[in-house]
Amino acid sequence: MLRSAPVVNRPNSVAVGTIVWLASEVMFFAGLFAIYFSLRSMAPELWSEQTAKLNIGFSLVNTTVLVLSSVTCQFGVFAAERLQARRTGWSPVKWGAIEWFWLTYAMGAFFVVGQVYEYAMLTSEWVMLNSDAYGSAFYLTTGFHGLHVTVGLIAFILIIGRIQALKVFTHRDAISAVAVSYYWHFVDVVWIGLFLVIYVLK
Repeated sequence: MLRSAPVVNRPNSVAVGTIVWLASEVMFFAGLFAIYFSLRSMAPELWSEQTAKLNIGFSLVNTTVLVLSSVTCQFGVFAAERLQARRTGWSPVKWGAIEWFWLTYAMGAFFVVGQVYEYAMLTSEWVMLNSDAYGSAFYLTTGFHGLHVTVGLIAFILIIGRIQALKVFTHRDAISAVAVSYYWHFVDVVWIGLFLVIYVLK
């Protein structure tokens, strides 16, 4: 009597690769946090003077939009996991992965534009990258994060384009959407940490 070979459930290589890469990114941002705290400990008076120029209310709105984009991103993942690439109606409950990811993209773009606006306002207050230790620490940490957000926006464009080009959306295609969501959630969590350190624990 022949027995069928046991089915081996291996983790997807794309998802595993994304997680490993994000682990390296954690170390990168840990280094940025260490730099920020080190510079702040050496110039507490400068930090007290320069942080007073931050617009906490504006940054809180920008932060809220970015955090909520993780929610919309996850709804896109849920749609992808049930293999619903496109909307079946105008109501958000009938949206597919494409519509949720476009909304996530718009919210992420809003955050980036808001960060650029904040940079312009701080530059007018003479808080610049080469002005002092605070300027260097502020732009280094937030700038690298903004770069990561921009990379995430490019990833959303690519995944949306890929989904739209598909005639049949499969579980294999959904894994790519999940991998992008891992990255986006990571970017959001990092910003929450940066917001607390830079704007709250001034």
